[in-house]
Amino acid sequence: MVRSYVEKPNCIILAISPANQDIATSDAIKLSREVDPTGERTFGVLTKLDLMDKGTNALDVLEGRAYRLQQPWVGIVNRSQADINKNVDMIYARRKEREYFASSPDYGHLASKMGSEYLAKLLSKHLESVIRAKIPGIISVINKSIDELESDMDHLGRPISVDAGAQLYTILELCRAFDKIFKEHLDGGRPGGDRIYGVFDNQLPAALRKLPFDRYLSMQNVRKVVSEADGYQPHLIAPEQGYRRLIEGALNYFRGPAEASVDAVHFVLKELVRKSVGECQELKRFPSLQSAIAAASYEALEKYREEGRKTVLRLVDMEANYLTVEFFRKLPQEVEKGGNPAATPAVDRYAEGHFRRIGLNVSSYINMVTDTLRNSIPKAVVYCQVKEAKQSLLNYFYTQIGKKEGKDLAELLDEDPALMEKREQCAKSLQLYKKARDEIESVSLIR
Repeated sequence: MVRSYVEKPNCIILAISPANQDIATSDAIKLSREVDPTGERTFGVLTKLDLMDKGTNALDVLEGRAYRLQQPWVGIVNRSQADINKNVDMIYARRKEREYFASSPDYGHLASKMGSEYLAKLLSKHLESVIRAKIPGIISVINKSIDELESDMDHLGRPISVDAGAQLYTILELCRAFDKIFKEHLDGGRPGGDRIYGVFDNQLPAALRKLPFDRYLSMQNVRKVVSEADGYQPHLIAPEQGYRRLIEGALNYFRGPAEASVDAVHFVLKELVRKSVGECQELKRFPSLQSAIAAASYEALEKYREEGRKTVLRLVDMEANYLTVEFFRKLPQEVEKGGNPAATPAVDRYAEGHFRRIGLNVSSYINMVTDTLRNSIPKAVVYCQVKEAKQSLLNYFYTQIGKKEGKDLAELLDEDPALMEKREQCAKSLQLYKKARDEIESVSLIR
C-alpha cells in the first residue's frame, strides 16, 4: 500500500527510522531507495535519539556520512508513551525537544537544524519549491487550452444584426476598439510606442553625428568655397559670402537625417497599426473589416508622413534662409593688411590660419544649429505624425463608412451563423481557464 503512493514522482518521501537501530536495515530507507534511487524526493528522519545507548550517537547518519541523501537528515524527539499517558500537550513536548537538542553535547551544534518544528519548515519549503516547479507545466497546459479556445473564438463572438443601423454601430465600435489599442501602444499601455522615442534619442543623434562636416569643412574645401564666393573682388573685412555659402552648403546635409526621422516614425506607426489590428480580438472575426481599417490607417499615415516631411524640411530651410546674426557679432573681427591694426591684428586672407579660423567658426555655428534641430525635428514629427495619428487616424474612414449602404456594411461583417450555438460555451470555458491561470500565477508570485 505504501509503495503505491511513494512510487509516484510527485510524492515527497519521509523515510522515518529509529536512531537505536541499524540504518542499513531500515525498511523505510530500503523502500525509498527502490522508488527514489537518486534521493531527490526522500527526507531522512531519525527518531528516538534520546533512547540511544549511553556513549553512542547518530551523528554519522545526521551528517550524511552513513547514508547520504540529497535532502538533509533531521533528528526528532517525540513524546514517550509515559508522556502520552499523562496527556502532555504538543507545545510542551516541542519545548522539551528544543531543550534536548540545545543541551545535548552530541547534537548541540546541529540544534538549529533538528526537531519537529524544523522538519515541518523544511518540508513546507520543499513542498513550496516543488509546487513552484510544477506551476510552469500546469500553466503551459492551461495556456495550450486557452490558445485552442481563442483559436475557436476567432470565428465566434456576439451575433451581428441584419439592421443597417446596428451594423454601422458595430463597425464603429470595432473601429474604436482598434483605435483604443493603437493609442495604448503609443501611450505606453502596450509595447511599441517607445520605439518612436528611440528614433529621437538614438537614431537622429547618431545620424547627425555621422554628417561629413569634417570633410566639408576641410582646409581645402573652405579655401575653395571662400575664394569662389568673392569672385574677382577681395572681401574687405570678413568673407561674408564665403561664410554664407559654407553654412548653406553644410545645412543641406541636415535634410537627410530630418527625412529619415520622418520615415522611421512612419514605419513605427505602420507597424503599430498592424499590431493593433492583430491584437484586437473583436476584429478577428471580420477579415474584410480588418483589411479596410488597416488600409484606411495606412492611407492616413502616408498623408501625415508627407506633412511631417514638409515641416522638418522647412525647419532646415529656415535655418539656411536666416542665419543667427548674434553668433557672428560675438566673433573677433578680422581686417585685411592695411586696415586698422589698432583695432585688431592684420590678417592675410590667403593665409592658412585665416581659412582655418573660418572653418572653426562655421563648425561652431553648425554645432549650434545641430543642437537646435536635434530638439525641433522631434517636435515637428510628433506634431505632424504622432499627434495626428492619435487624434484623426480613422476620421476619413468614418466619413466613408457613414455613406455605405446596408449591403456594403454586411460585406465588412461577414460571419458564419452555424457557430453561434458554440459561441457561448466556448466563451465560458475560456473565462474559466483564464481565471484558473491568473489564480495559479498569483500563487507563483507569492514569496
